[in-house]
Amino acid sequence: MKMFKILVCIKQVPMVSELPWDSKTGTLKRELAQGMMDPSSRRALEAGLQIKETRAELGEKTQIIVLSMGPPMAMEILYQAKSLGADKGILLSDRAMAGADTFLTSFILARFIKKEVPDVDLVLCGSQTSDSETGQVGPQLAEELSIPAIGYAADIQLQGQMVRVHRHVDDFFEVLEMDLPGLVTIDQAAYTPRYAAFGGVQDAFETADIIQVDARRLGLDENFNAVKDSPTRIVDVYSPTTRKENRVLKGTAKAVVDQLFEDYGKIISSAMGKDLKGQGEKI
Repeated sequence: MKMFKILVCIKQVPMVSELPWDSKTGTLKRELAQGMMDPSSRRALEAGLQIKETRAELGEKTQIIVLSMGPPMAMEILYQAKSLGADKGILLSDRAMAGADTFLTSFILARFIKKEVPDVDLVLCGSQTSDSETGQVGPQLAEELSIPAIGYAADIQLQGQMVRVHRHVDDFFEVLEMDLPGLVTIDQAAYTPRYAAFGGVQDAFETADIIQVDARRLGLDENFNAVKDSPTRIVDVYSPTTRKENRVLKGTAKAVVDQLFEDYGKIISSAMGKDLKGQGEKI
């Protein structure tokens, strides 16, 4: 019986509300923040685990491979994925790959998959990560692999070498079918992640099949530099600040109310969902 292979792309993101950015390069200083598995990635992994469990009940074998790209500290989330039920973990890590934009990230991920897992059946990704929220890597990866893709899946059902996906997009409930191999991104509200059991944590460190792959193994050119070669350019990075404007209205009560509705009536009506035109005259 052929082993059904699921590859789940996961990412380590900073566990902070204010991300440490390098203003010169426009990239995150990931080494300065404690990391965690991206919430959207956890849902993609959960989708893979549930598919594996469903297939196991039918006597069918499934292998889950988790793939991540990042600094050496990102190895932590691969052990976490292993403790949850993944079978194998790969970390793509090299200084030459640091600072890649979504275009080069997808290119590098695809390069590994084509080289090391060419027989993958299903690729799962989160819909978007919490540190950038571009939603681009999944679709771009599918393009690099020349396979079909479906985004924002709420439920996945396998039927032989075909996948049926239920999703809710733009106020429409859709059911889509796609031949495999293919790629699916998981909706951020679907597949509530499980917690790791103590036994799973122990097994993750005792029997973990986790490796680190560098640029040379991927066959990247020795002059490859992700920061310089990425076509995306970050012009500026800043934290938005809230500005409040105070205004004092003076005069009689009627004059103040009339002025209030004259200047802010449309804003108040929009916020309350009511047409307040003329209400000032009744006061």
